[in-house]
Amino acid sequence: MENKKRIAVLVSGGGTNLQAIIDAEKSGIITSGEVVLVISNNEDAYALERAKNAGIKAMAITKKDGDIESRVIQALHEENIDLVVLAGFLTVLSENFTKEFPKRILNIHPSLIPSFCGKGFYGLKVHEEALKKGVKVTGATVHFVNEIPDGGEIIFQKAVYVEDGDTPEVLQRRVMEQAEWIILPKAIEKVCSEMK
Repeated sequence: MENKKRIAVLVSGGGTNLQAIIDAEKSGIITSGEVVLVISNNEDAYALERAKNAGIKAMAITKKDGDIESRVIQALHEENIDLVVLAGFLTVLSENFTKEFPKRILNIHPSLIPSFCGKGFYGLKVHEEALKKGVKVTGATVHFVNEIPDGGEIIFQKAVYVEDGDTPEVLQRRVMEQAEWIILPKAIEKVCSEMK
């Protein structure tokens, strides 16, 4: 397909969601967009290796490079990026950043928003809180990013059952496998295909 949307993925760690996106592109789930850039705020992030292995331009922009946000915005514009995907990017973006790409930034959050979301809720902490509260169902949400953490319009959600004896790590893995890796590629394809 010609005229694919140019996607940048922002990551901080291992890049399992990035890998799910790369795999979805290869298997034809994502056909309207193409990942052309991966940026991490952590130069040791394994996600950068995943990107290089897939032939995708990868770069680290860290605090020692100065203002991370302005450097990331500059890199996104230089690569003519249409869609920004936050895949475990552990930095809350300012309004300056989100205004630059309105309805063009997606995030995956490991709970069913509005539960266990907002400032301070990321990574394992989300699953720890879900288990502490004793919820029987959790899941993941893909949403547009605005200036409010986890406050943007929801695109897809998928529920995952909590099982007896779950640890935060076991639950995190199940939410990734049964929800995040399924709905993130679907949301990317939906948004790219509808983009003008």
